[in-house]
Amino acid sequence: MGDSYIILKTTALKNGSFRHDIHYWLGKDTSQDEAGTAAILTVELDAALGGRAVQYRESQGNETEKLLSYFRPCIMPQPGGVASGFNHVEVNEQEHVTRLYVCRGKHVVHVKEVPFARSSLNHDDIFILDTKSKIFQFNGSNSCIQERGKALEVVQYIKDTFHEGKCEVAAVEDGKLMADAEAGEFWALFGGFAPLPRKTASEETGEETEAAVKLLCFNQGQLEPIGFESLTHDLLETNKCYLLDCGAQMYVWMGRTTSLQQRKGASEAAEKLLTGDSRTKSHVMKMIEGYETVTFKSKFNEWPPTPDLKLSSEDGRGKVAALLKSQGLDVKGLMKSAPVTEEPESYIDCTGHLQVWRVNGNAKTLLASSEQSKFYTGDCYIFQYTYTGEDKEECLIGTWFGNKSVEEERVSAISLASKMVQAAKFQATMARLYEGKEPIQFFVIFQSLQVFKGGLSSGYKKFIAENGLDDDSYSEAGLALFRIQGSGPENMQAIQVDAVSSSLNSSYCYILHDGNSVFTWIGNLTTSLDQELIERQLDAIKSDLPSRSQKEGRETDKFWELLGGKVKYSNKKIETEQESDPRLFSCILPKGIHKVKEIYHFTQDDLIAEDVFVLYCHSYIFVWFGQEVDAKVKTQAMDIGEKFLVRDFLRENLSRETTIFTVSEGSEPQFFTRFFTWDSAKSLMHGSSYQRKLAILKGGATKLLDKPKRRTPAVSGRGAAQDKAQRSRSMSTSPECHRVRGRSPAFAALTSAFEKPSTRNLSTPPPAVKKLFPKSTGPDTSKEAAISELTSSLEGPLKRTIPKSVKASQEAGKTIQ
Repeated sequence: MGDSYIILKTTALKNGSFRHDIHYWLGKDTSQDEAGTAAILTVELDAALGGRAVQYRESQGNETEKLLSYFRPCIMPQPGGVASGFNHVEVNEQEHVTRLYVCRGKHVVHVKEVPFARSSLNHDDIFILDTKSKIFQFNGSNSCIQERGKALEVVQYIKDTFHEGKCEVAAVEDGKLMADAEAGEFWALFGGFAPLPRKTASEETGEETEAAVKLLCFNQGQLEPIGFESLTHDLLETNKCYLLDCGAQMYVWMGRTTSLQQRKGASEAAEKLLTGDSRTKSHVMKMIEGYETVTFKSKFNEWPPTPDLKLSSEDGRGKVAALLKSQGLDVKGLMKSAPVTEEPESYIDCTGHLQVWRVNGNAKTLLASSEQSKFYTGDCYIFQYTYTGEDKEECLIGTWFGNKSVEEERVSAISLASKMVQAAKFQATMARLYEGKEPIQFFVIFQSLQVFKGGLSSGYKKFIAENGLDDDSYSEAGLALFRIQGSGPENMQAIQVDAVSSSLNSSYCYILHDGNSVFTWIGNLTTSLDQELIERQLDAIKSDLPSRSQKEGRETDKFWELLGGKVKYSNKKIETEQESDPRLFSCILPKGIHKVKEIYHFTQDDLIAEDVFVLYCHSYIFVWFGQEVDAKVKTQAMDIGEKFLVRDFLRENLSRETTIFTVSEGSEPQFFTRFFTWDSAKSLMHGSSYQRKLAILKGGATKLLDKPKRRTPAVSGRGAAQDKAQRSRSMSTSPECHRVRGRSPAFAALTSAFEKPSTRNLSTPPPAVKKLFPKSTGPDTSKEAAISELTSSLEGPLKRTIPKSVKASQEAGKTIQ
C-alpha cells in the first residue's frame, strides 16, 4: 500500500503489430514524490516503445477494469512498502487474523478490506468474512446475481492462497436468519444478529454523473483553457499537449511532434490538477497522436478516419527488451511479430445435411437438392444445416440476402428464420449473411456455389415490373461471364459479373458463354489451383458445350467481341474483410437503451447466464445470450447485433451488412468456442451464474463422464437427405442454490456460540445441491482467449434491423434509422 508500481502489458496483434498499455499504480500510502516519479518514468518508457503506448494512472481502490483484468480474480494490496508489497505476502504465518472484505463489480471485482464489525455490513454489497476454518460470503439483499457469482471467485482465491485450499465455504443470504446453521455461525462472529445500517452517501456507487467537458492546452508550463462551441478534432494541434477533462476521466493528448520534455510537463500538470482538486477517483489516460483510444475519440463530435498505423520501432523494442532482460525476465517474442496470413479455418463439419428455401413474398419454397447451391442476386434464401459436432448434433439456420433483393423479402426471411430458431427452442445458431460478406462457414457448407444475376422470387419480379426495369436474370442461352474464386474443391464459387472486359481481373479465372460457345479465361496471376476450380465449375454451369481456353494476352478476336471489345482491367485481387483480434462486450438493455461495456482479457467464465454479450471479430460478430435471459430478449438477439453495427461506437466504419451470428448458451458451435478455453460442462449447467459457481466451489458439481448425443429438435421443412458420400469431409478442429436446512436452526447455533465459545465448531456438513446438469453435454473444446480495449455506450432506439436494398432505397428515397 505504500509503494508505486509500473505495469507494462504488451500484446501481439493479428496484423503483426504490437499494442502497449502502461499502467502506473499508486498505493494509498505512497508519497507524492513517488507518484510523480512513476508518472515521469511512464512517459520515458512510452518514448522507448516508440511513443505509441496508452498510459493509465491507477490509484489503489479505484483501478481501471483493464488493470484488474490482468490480475484476476482481484488485487488485494498488502500493508507496508517494498518488502511487503505485491511480491511478498505474509499468509498469516503465526496466527490467522479474521478479515472482512467488501466486493463490488459484475465483470471484474474491486476488493477492499473494511473493519471487522457489524456496522461495515449493508444490504447493497457483498462481503467476504475470512476466518481461520471457514470463509463466509454474505450476500446483501439488494446485490445482483452477477456480482454474487464474481465474489465467489474471490472466495476461491482466498481459500487457495491463504488456506492452501483447506477450509470450508459458506454462503449467507441477507434477511434469512433462520435459513440454516451457517447463518447462525456467521452472525455469532459479529456478536449476534442486529438490523444493518444503510449505506452512507459517500459509499453510494451509482451511475457516474456527467460533468462539463473542458479542454486545456499545456503551454509553457501552464494549463490554458480553450473555449469551443463544438468539440472537434481541429482543436488539437500536433505540436502541443492537451488535457481533456471529463470529470470521472481525464485524457492527456500529446501531439506527434511534441518533445519528451513537453510530454513530461503535461503529465506532471495532470498530477497536480488531480491532487489540487482532491479527485482521487478520476481515471487518467495518456496517449500519443495517432494512437487514441475509442473512448477518447467518442468525446468529440467528429473524428476523421485515421490509417492503421503499424510502426515497427525495432529500436524502441530493443531498448525495452534490454531493460527487461537486465531484470532477469524472458523477452522472447518481444522483438518481432508476423501477421497471420494463413487461410482461415471453418471449424465446421461439411458432411452434414443441407436444406435451402427461396423466399417468395411472405412464404418460403423448398429447393431441390440439385438447385440448392444456385443463388440469384435478386433473391433471399434460408438455409438449415445440421451436422455432427464432436459428440452432439449441431444446427445452423441462416439467411442470405442478394445484393439486389428487395427489403420486403429480407424482412420476411429474417422473420421466417427466427420462427425456425424458436421452434428449435433456441438450440440452433442463427446467421444473417449478405452477398459478398459471407463467412468461410457458409462457403464450406455449400462447397460449390453459383451466384447468378437477376432473380426468380415473386418479390423481385414484382419490383422490376413496377419500376419498368429490364429483367437481367441469367439464361443458359444468353451471354454470361463468371468470375471463379475459392480455395479448393470444398470452397469454390462462380459469381456472375457484367459481361464486359472491364470485369476481368488478372488474379482470377473466368467462364464466358453465349448460346453457342464457351470460353475459359486464365489470368496471368492465377495458380494451378485456380485453373483446377474453373474446370470443376464448368460442369455446373455449362457442361453441354466444349470450352476454348484463353490465356491472358493471347485471346482470340471472338472472345473480345463477346465482351464488347478490349478495355483496361484490374490485376489486384479483391480484398475481403479479415478477422480481427476478438473483443467481448456485455450488453445492457434497460428500457430500450442499448449500452455495451467491454470485458478485457475475457474467458468463458465472463459469459454470465443472465446477460447478453457481443463477441466482435470485425468481419463478423456473435450475439451470445445465457440460459437465464428473458425469452423476449432472446427473440431480439438479431436486433441487438444490428444495433451494435449501426452505432459503430468502435469508430471502424462497420458495414451494416457485416455477418451476425446469434448463439444460445449450451448450443455454442465450435467456430464460436474457439475464441475461448472452453469447458462445455460449464455451459450445460442449469441455474443462475451464482448457483453454478457455488456448486463448483463446494464440490457439488463435476463434469459428466457420459456424454450422450443430443438430437437437434426438428425444425420446419422437409427435404430428401443427401448422400453423405457425395459431400467430402472438411473438418477443422481446435480444440440461488436451493439449500437443505441445517440440522440445527440458526437460533440454536447462536445460543451455542455464546454458551460455549471455546468449543464452538464452525464446520457443518456440506448442504445438498440441486442437480445442475441436464442429461446431455456438448463438445469439450479449447482455444486461446483473446484481447480487448475500451468502454463505451450506445444510446437511442433502433427502428429497423434490415438495411434497405439499393433498389428499395431508390424507390422509397429514405434511409433506415
